[in-house]
Amino acid sequence: MATPAPDVDSVKAKALQAFDEKFGGRATVCAYAPGRVNLIGEHTDYNEGFVLPMALPMVTLIVGRSHDGDKTRILSLSDVVGDASEFEFEARSRADLKPGEPKWANYVKGCISNFICDAPAFDAVIVSSVPAGAGLSSSAALEVATYTFLEALTKKKPENPEEKAVACQKAEHDFAGVPCGIMDQFISTMGREGYALLLNCRDLVTKQIPMLHIDNYVFLITNSNSPHKLSSSAYCERRDCCYEAAKMLGKKSLRDANLNDILVLTVKNASDKTVKRARHVVTEIQRTLDAAVALEKGDFQQFGQLMNESHDSLRDDYEVSSEELDSLVSAAREVDGVLGSRLTGAGFGGCTITLLRKDAVDKTIRHIKSKYPGTPAFYIATPSGGAREISVDQL
Repeated sequence: MATPAPDVDSVKAKALQAFDEKFGGRATVCAYAPGRVNLIGEHTDYNEGFVLPMALPMVTLIVGRSHDGDKTRILSLSDVVGDASEFEFEARSRADLKPGEPKWANYVKGCISNFICDAPAFDAVIVSSVPAGAGLSSSAALEVATYTFLEALTKKKPENPEEKAVACQKAEHDFAGVPCGIMDQFISTMGREGYALLLNCRDLVTKQIPMLHIDNYVFLITNSNSPHKLSSSAYCERRDCCYEAAKMLGKKSLRDANLNDILVLTVKNASDKTVKRARHVVTEIQRTLDAAVALEKGDFQQFGQLMNESHDSLRDDYEVSSEELDSLVSAAREVDGVLGSRLTGAGFGGCTITLLRKDAVDKTIRHIKSKYPGTPAFYIATPSGGAREISVDQL
Protein backbone atom coordinates (compact mmCIF):
# COMPACT_ATOMS: atom_id res chain seq x y z
CA MET A 1 0.00 0.00 0.00
CA ALA A 2 0.99 3.62 -0.46
CA THR A 3 2.35 5.38 2.62
CA PRO A 4 0.14 8.33 3.59
CA ALA A 5 2.08 11.51 4.28
CA PRO A 6 1.90 12.57 7.93
CA ASP A 7 -0.47 15.51 8.22
CA VAL A 8 0.90 18.91 9.20
CA ASP A 9 -0.66 18.77 12.65
CA SER A 10 1.09 15.52 13.56
CA VAL A 11 4.44 16.89 12.32
CA LYS A 12 3.86 20.05 14.34
CA ALA A 13 2.95 18.11 17.47
CA LYS A 14 6.22 16.17 17.22
CA ALA A 15 8.20 19.39 16.79
CA LEU A 16 6.48 21.14 19.71
CA GLN A 17 7.14 18.23 22.03
CA ALA A 18 10.82 18.13 21.03
CA PHE A 19 11.09 21.89 21.52
CA ASP A 20 9.68 21.69 25.03
CA GLU A 21 12.04 18.85 25.94
CA LYS A 22 15.11 20.53 24.44
CA PHE A 23 14.62 24.21 25.25
CA GLY A 24 11.86 24.24 27.85
CA GLY A 25 8.60 26.09 27.53
CA ARG A 26 6.43 26.73 24.53
CA ALA A 27 7.47 27.68 21.00
CA THR A 28 5.79 30.86 19.76
CA VAL A 29 6.32 30.62 15.98
CA CYS A 30 5.60 27.81 13.52
CA ALA A 31 6.08 27.67 9.74
CA TYR A 32 6.33 24.99 7.10
CA ALA A 33 7.12 24.48 3.42
CA PRO A 34 6.37 21.50 1.16
CA GLY A 35 8.49 19.22 -0.94
CA ARG A 36 7.66 18.93 -4.60
CA VAL A 37 7.41 16.51 -7.47
CA ASN A 38 8.08 17.60 -11.03
CA LEU A 39 5.35 16.26 -13.28
CA ILE A 40 7.34 16.94 -16.45
CA GLY A 41 10.14 19.22 -17.65
CA GLU A 42 13.43 17.69 -16.56
CA HIS A 43 16.83 19.36 -17.09
CA THR A 44 15.10 22.23 -18.85
CA ASP A 45 15.50 24.81 -16.07
CA TYR A 46 19.13 25.74 -16.72
CA ASN A 47 18.28 25.94 -20.43
CA GLU A 48 15.71 28.69 -19.76
CA GLY A 49 12.86 26.31 -20.58
CA PHE A 50 9.65 25.36 -18.77
CA VAL A 51 8.96 23.07 -15.82
CA LEU A 52 5.67 21.80 -14.39
CA PRO A 53 5.97 20.83 -10.71
CA MET A 54 3.37 20.54 -7.97
CA ALA A 55 3.75 20.90 -4.22
CA LEU A 56 3.37 17.78 -2.06
CA PRO A 57 1.59 17.16 1.24
CA MET A 58 5.00 16.20 2.69
CA VAL A 59 6.50 19.18 4.52
CA THR A 60 9.43 20.52 6.50
CA LEU A 61 8.23 22.34 9.60
CA ILE A 62 10.04 24.63 12.05
CA VAL A 63 8.88 25.71 15.49
CA GLY A 64 10.78 28.13 17.70
CA ARG A 65 10.97 31.38 19.63
CA SER A 66 13.32 34.35 19.73
CA HIS A 67 15.33 35.35 22.81
CA ASP A 68 17.67 38.10 24.00
CA GLY A 69 20.85 36.02 23.99
CA ASP A 70 23.67 35.98 21.42
CA LYS A 71 23.41 32.41 20.17
CA THR A 72 20.89 30.77 17.85
CA ARG A 73 20.37 27.08 18.64
CA ILE A 74 18.73 24.62 16.27
CA LEU A 75 17.82 20.94 16.64
CA SER A 76 16.94 18.76 13.63
CA LEU A 77 14.97 15.54 14.09
CA SER A 78 15.83 14.30 10.60
CA ASP A 79 17.16 10.75 10.46
CA VAL A 80 19.76 11.64 7.84
CA VAL A 81 21.73 14.09 10.00
CA GLY A 82 22.91 11.35 12.37
CA ASP A 83 24.84 12.57 15.39
CA ALA A 84 25.12 16.09 13.94
CA SER A 85 21.53 16.93 14.85
CA GLU A 86 22.30 20.16 16.73
CA PHE A 87 24.20 23.32 15.97
CA GLU A 88 24.51 26.81 17.36
CA PHE A 89 26.13 30.04 16.21
CA GLU A 90 26.57 33.65 17.19
CA ALA A 91 23.62 35.69 15.97
CA ARG A 92 25.14 39.17 15.90
CA SER A 93 24.74 39.81 12.15
CA ARG A 94 23.63 37.79 9.12
CA ALA A 95 26.67 39.16 7.25
CA ASP A 96 28.96 37.25 9.63
CA LEU A 97 27.53 33.82 8.81
CA LYS A 98 29.79 31.41 6.91
CA PRO A 99 29.31 27.82 5.64
CA GLY A 100 30.69 25.07 7.84
CA GLU A 101 29.76 21.87 9.64
CA PRO A 102 27.34 20.21 9.92
CA LYS A 103 26.53 20.50 6.23
CA TRP A 104 22.75 20.42 6.65
CA ALA A 105 22.97 23.56 8.77
CA ASN A 106 24.37 25.49 5.79
CA TYR A 107 20.90 25.52 4.23
CA VAL A 108 19.54 27.22 7.34
CA LYS A 109 22.46 29.63 7.73
CA GLY A 110 22.26 30.51 4.03
CA CYS A 111 18.63 31.53 4.38
CA ILE A 112 19.37 33.63 7.45
CA SER A 113 22.26 35.28 5.58
CA ASN A 114 20.03 36.04 2.58
CA PHE A 115 17.01 37.19 4.60
CA ILE A 116 15.83 40.76 4.07
CA CYS A 117 16.96 41.90 7.52
CA ASP A 118 18.92 40.70 10.54
CA ALA A 119 16.96 38.24 12.67
CA PRO A 120 17.12 38.00 16.45
CA ALA A 121 18.72 35.00 18.10
CA PHE A 122 16.30 32.11 18.42
CA ASP A 123 15.86 28.49 19.45
CA ALA A 124 14.17 26.15 16.96
CA VAL A 125 13.33 22.53 16.16
CA ILE A 126 13.07 21.21 12.60
CA VAL A 127 10.95 18.18 11.65
CA SER A 128 10.40 16.93 8.09
CA SER A 129 8.18 14.37 6.40
CA VAL A 130 9.89 14.93 3.02
CA PRO A 131 12.08 11.89 2.24
CA ALA A 132 15.73 12.96 1.91
CA GLY A 133 17.68 11.86 -1.16
CA ALA A 134 14.54 10.89 -3.07
CA GLY A 135 14.43 13.78 -5.52
CA LEU A 136 11.42 15.36 -3.81
CA SER A 137 13.33 18.52 -2.89
CA SER A 138 13.88 18.15 0.83
CA SER A 139 16.58 20.85 0.56
CA ALA A 140 14.26 23.50 -0.90
CA ALA A 141 11.58 22.59 1.65
CA LEU A 142 14.13 23.26 4.41
CA GLU A 143 15.21 26.56 2.84
CA VAL A 144 11.71 27.89 2.23
CA ALA A 145 10.52 26.72 5.65
CA THR A 146 13.46 28.55 7.24
CA TYR A 147 12.73 31.74 5.31
CA THR A 148 9.02 31.54 6.19
CA PHE A 149 9.94 30.99 9.84
CA LEU A 150 12.13 34.11 9.74
CA GLU A 151 9.26 36.08 8.20
CA ALA A 152 7.04 35.03 11.09
CA LEU A 153 9.75 35.77 13.64
CA THR A 154 10.59 39.27 12.37
CA LYS A 155 7.24 40.27 10.80
CA LYS A 156 9.23 41.25 7.70
CA LYS A 157 8.54 39.96 4.18
CA PRO A 158 9.90 40.69 0.70
CA GLU A 159 7.57 42.52 -1.66
CA ASN A 160 6.75 39.41 -3.69
CA PRO A 161 7.19 35.63 -3.42
CA GLU A 162 9.64 35.58 -6.31
CA GLU A 163 12.19 37.45 -4.18
CA LYS A 164 11.79 34.86 -1.44
CA ALA A 165 12.36 31.96 -3.83
CA VAL A 166 15.44 33.62 -5.34
CA ALA A 167 16.88 34.30 -1.87
CA CYS A 168 16.47 30.62 -0.96
CA GLN A 169 18.12 29.56 -4.23
CA LYS A 170 21.04 31.88 -3.48
CA ALA A 171 21.36 30.28 -0.04
CA GLU A 172 21.77 26.88 -1.67
CA HIS A 173 24.28 28.21 -4.20
CA ASP A 174 26.43 30.15 -1.74
CA PHE A 175 26.21 28.10 1.44
CA ALA A 176 25.50 24.53 0.32
CA GLY A 177 27.57 24.83 -2.85
CA VAL A 178 24.82 23.30 -5.00
CA PRO A 179 24.21 25.07 -8.36
CA CYS A 180 20.48 24.27 -8.35
CA GLY A 181 17.85 25.79 -10.61
CA ILE A 182 14.97 27.91 -9.35
CA MET A 183 12.08 25.43 -9.75
CA ASP A 184 12.16 23.83 -6.30
CA GLN A 185 12.14 27.08 -4.35
CA PHE A 186 9.39 28.52 -6.56
CA ILE A 187 6.95 25.65 -6.15
CA SER A 188 7.66 25.32 -2.43
CA THR A 189 6.91 29.03 -2.05
CA MET A 190 4.04 29.38 -4.54
CA GLY A 191 2.33 25.99 -4.58
CA ARG A 192 -1.46 26.07 -4.63
CA GLU A 193 -3.82 23.31 -3.57
CA GLY A 194 -5.37 21.63 -6.62
CA TYR A 195 -2.89 23.18 -9.07
CA ALA A 196 0.42 22.49 -10.77
CA LEU A 197 2.75 25.42 -11.48
CA LEU A 198 4.02 26.15 -14.97
CA LEU A 199 7.26 28.08 -14.53
CA ASN A 200 9.06 29.90 -17.32
CA CYS A 201 12.69 29.59 -16.23
CA ARG A 202 13.78 32.44 -18.49
CA ASP A 203 11.76 35.27 -17.00
CA LEU A 204 10.35 33.48 -13.89
CA VAL A 205 6.76 34.11 -14.99
CA THR A 206 4.39 31.53 -13.53
CA LYS A 207 0.96 30.21 -14.38
CA GLN A 208 -1.18 28.13 -12.05
CA ILE A 209 -2.49 25.10 -13.96
CA PRO A 210 -5.72 23.72 -12.47
CA MET A 211 -6.35 19.99 -12.11
CA LEU A 212 -10.11 20.32 -12.20
CA HIS A 213 -10.89 17.03 -13.89
CA ILE A 214 -8.53 14.70 -12.09
CA ASP A 215 -11.21 13.01 -9.93
CA ASN A 216 -10.69 9.56 -11.43
CA TYR A 217 -6.88 9.75 -11.57
CA VAL A 218 -3.99 10.09 -9.18
CA PHE A 219 -0.22 10.51 -9.25
CA LEU A 220 1.75 7.74 -7.57
CA ILE A 221 5.30 8.49 -6.45
CA THR A 222 7.55 5.45 -6.18
CA ASN A 223 10.79 5.89 -4.28
CA SER A 224 13.40 3.48 -5.64
CA ASN A 225 15.29 3.84 -2.35
CA SER A 226 18.34 4.04 -4.57
CA PRO A 227 19.99 7.36 -3.67
CA HIS A 228 20.95 9.85 -6.37
CA LYS A 229 24.19 8.91 -8.10
CA LEU A 230 24.34 11.83 -10.52
CA SER A 231 27.73 13.27 -9.61
CA SER A 232 28.49 16.95 -9.95
CA SER A 233 30.85 16.16 -12.82
CA ALA A 234 28.15 14.23 -14.70
CA TYR A 235 25.68 17.05 -14.11
CA CYS A 236 28.18 19.64 -15.33
CA GLU A 237 28.98 17.56 -18.40
CA ARG A 238 25.35 17.55 -19.46
CA ARG A 239 24.87 21.21 -18.68
CA ASP A 240 28.04 22.14 -20.59
CA CYS A 241 26.88 20.11 -23.60
CA CYS A 242 23.71 22.19 -23.66
CA TYR A 243 25.63 25.44 -23.42
CA GLU A 244 27.99 24.30 -26.18
CA ALA A 245 25.06 23.38 -28.42
CA ALA A 246 23.46 26.79 -27.91
CA LYS A 247 26.78 28.48 -28.68
CA MET A 248 27.23 26.47 -31.89
CA LEU A 249 23.73 27.53 -32.95
CA GLY A 250 24.33 31.18 -32.10
CA LYS A 251 21.49 31.18 -29.58
CA LYS A 252 21.25 32.49 -26.04
CA SER A 253 20.05 29.11 -24.81
CA LEU A 254 18.41 25.94 -26.09
CA ARG A 255 15.09 27.54 -25.22
CA ASP A 256 15.39 29.28 -28.60
CA ALA A 257 16.21 26.10 -30.55
CA ASN A 258 13.93 23.72 -32.45
CA LEU A 259 14.24 20.30 -34.08
CA ASN A 260 15.65 21.80 -37.26
CA ASP A 261 18.51 23.15 -35.15
CA ILE A 262 19.29 19.61 -34.02
CA LEU A 263 19.96 18.78 -37.66
CA VAL A 264 22.15 21.88 -37.91
CA LEU A 265 24.25 20.59 -35.00
CA THR A 266 24.84 17.39 -36.93
CA VAL A 267 25.94 19.36 -39.99
CA LYS A 268 28.28 21.40 -37.79
CA ASN A 269 29.89 18.14 -36.64
CA ALA A 270 28.78 18.44 -33.04
CA SER A 271 29.54 15.32 -31.02
CA ASP A 272 26.86 12.65 -30.80
CA LYS A 273 26.62 13.36 -27.09
CA THR A 274 25.99 17.08 -27.65
CA VAL A 275 23.32 16.33 -30.25
CA LYS A 276 21.53 13.92 -27.92
CA ARG A 277 21.62 16.28 -24.95
CA ALA A 278 20.27 19.15 -27.06
CA ARG A 279 17.55 16.96 -28.59
CA HIS A 280 16.27 16.02 -25.15
CA VAL A 281 16.09 19.63 -24.00
CA VAL A 282 14.36 20.90 -27.16
CA THR A 283 11.75 18.14 -27.14
CA GLU A 284 11.26 18.28 -23.35
CA ILE A 285 10.51 21.99 -23.42
CA GLN A 286 7.78 21.41 -25.99
CA ARG A 287 6.45 18.39 -24.09
CA THR A 288 6.10 20.51 -20.95
CA LEU A 289 4.07 23.17 -22.76
CA ASP A 290 1.89 20.48 -24.34
CA ALA A 291 1.44 18.80 -20.97
CA ALA A 292 0.20 22.02 -19.36
CA VAL A 293 -2.41 22.36 -22.10
CA ALA A 294 -3.44 18.71 -21.69
CA LEU A 295 -3.77 19.12 -17.93
CA GLU A 296 -5.99 22.18 -18.30
CA LYS A 297 -8.21 20.29 -20.74
CA GLY A 298 -8.39 17.24 -18.52
CA ASP A 299 -6.80 15.15 -21.29
CA PHE A 300 -4.97 12.73 -19.04
CA GLN A 301 -4.37 10.19 -21.80
CA GLN A 302 -2.29 12.79 -23.63
CA PHE A 303 -0.59 13.84 -20.41
CA GLY A 304 0.40 10.25 -19.70
CA GLN A 305 1.80 9.78 -23.19
CA LEU A 306 3.94 12.89 -22.76
CA MET A 307 5.24 11.49 -19.46
CA ASN A 308 6.27 8.29 -21.24
CA GLU A 309 8.04 10.23 -23.97
CA SER A 310 9.82 12.31 -21.35
CA HIS A 311 11.23 9.27 -19.57
CA ASP A 312 12.35 7.66 -22.81
CA SER A 313 14.17 10.84 -23.77
CA LEU A 314 15.82 11.13 -20.35
CA ARG A 315 16.91 7.51 -20.64
CA ASP A 316 18.14 7.49 -24.23
CA ASP A 317 19.21 11.07 -25.03
CA TYR A 318 20.07 12.66 -21.68
CA GLU A 319 21.20 9.36 -20.18
CA VAL A 320 20.27 10.15 -16.60
CA SER A 321 18.08 7.17 -15.84
CA SER A 322 19.26 4.05 -14.04
CA GLU A 323 18.52 0.34 -13.95
CA GLU A 324 16.36 0.87 -10.87
CA LEU A 325 14.33 3.72 -12.37
CA ASP A 326 13.87 1.94 -15.69
CA SER A 327 12.67 -1.15 -13.84
CA LEU A 328 10.06 0.84 -11.91
CA VAL A 329 8.82 2.65 -15.02
CA SER A 330 8.66 -0.54 -17.09
CA ALA A 331 6.72 -2.40 -14.40
CA ALA A 332 4.23 0.45 -13.96
CA ARG A 333 3.54 0.70 -17.69
CA GLU A 334 2.60 -3.00 -17.79
CA VAL A 335 -0.48 -2.43 -15.62
CA ASP A 336 -3.90 -1.71 -17.10
CA GLY A 337 -5.01 1.68 -15.82
CA VAL A 338 -1.56 3.30 -15.93
CA LEU A 339 -1.48 6.22 -18.34
CA GLY A 340 2.17 7.19 -18.05
CA SER A 341 5.28 6.82 -15.91
CA ARG A 342 8.63 8.58 -15.80
CA LEU A 343 11.59 9.33 -13.58
CA THR A 344 11.31 12.62 -11.73
CA GLY A 345 14.17 14.77 -10.55
CA ALA A 346 17.77 14.83 -11.72
CA GLY A 347 17.92 11.07 -12.28
CA PHE A 348 20.30 8.20 -11.43
CA GLY A 349 18.20 7.24 -8.42
CA GLY A 350 15.38 8.81 -6.51
CA CYS A 351 11.75 8.51 -7.59
CA THR A 352 9.41 7.84 -10.45
CA ILE A 353 5.99 9.42 -10.88
CA THR A 354 3.10 7.51 -12.43
CA LEU A 355 -0.27 8.79 -13.62
CA LEU A 356 -2.97 6.15 -13.21
CA ARG A 357 -6.63 5.55 -12.49
CA LYS A 358 -7.47 5.52 -8.79
CA ASP A 359 -8.87 2.00 -9.05
CA ALA A 360 -5.52 0.76 -10.41
CA VAL A 361 -3.33 1.93 -7.49
CA ASP A 362 -3.30 -1.28 -5.45
CA LYS A 363 -2.65 -3.62 -8.36
CA THR A 364 0.06 -1.30 -9.69
CA ILE A 365 1.84 -1.33 -6.34
CA ARG A 366 1.59 -5.13 -6.14
CA HIS A 367 2.92 -5.53 -9.67
CA ILE A 368 5.85 -3.17 -9.12
CA LYS A 369 6.78 -4.98 -5.91
CA SER A 370 6.74 -8.30 -7.76
CA LYS A 371 9.05 -6.98 -10.48
CA TYR A 372 11.40 -4.63 -8.65
CA PRO A 373 14.40 -6.28 -6.94
CA GLY A 374 14.68 -3.57 -4.28
CA THR A 375 12.31 -2.30 -1.60
CA PRO A 376 10.38 0.64 -3.02
CA ALA A 377 8.18 3.03 -1.06
CA PHE A 378 4.97 4.46 -2.45
CA TYR A 379 3.21 7.79 -1.89
CA ILE A 380 -0.01 9.21 -3.28
CA ALA A 381 0.77 12.70 -4.55
CA THR A 382 -1.95 15.34 -4.40
CA PRO A 383 -1.34 18.96 -5.48
CA SER A 384 -0.92 20.85 -2.23
CA GLY A 385 -0.40 24.39 -0.99
CA GLY A 386 2.90 26.23 -0.59
CA ALA A 387 4.76 27.58 2.44
CA ARG A 388 2.88 29.30 5.24
CA GLU A 389 2.96 30.31 8.88
CA ILE A 390 0.52 28.53 11.20
CA SER A 391 -0.43 29.05 14.80
CA VAL A 392 1.44 26.96 17.34
CA ASP A 393 -1.92 26.44 19.07
CA GLN A 394 -3.71 25.21 15.95
CA LEU A 395 -3.89 21.45 16.57
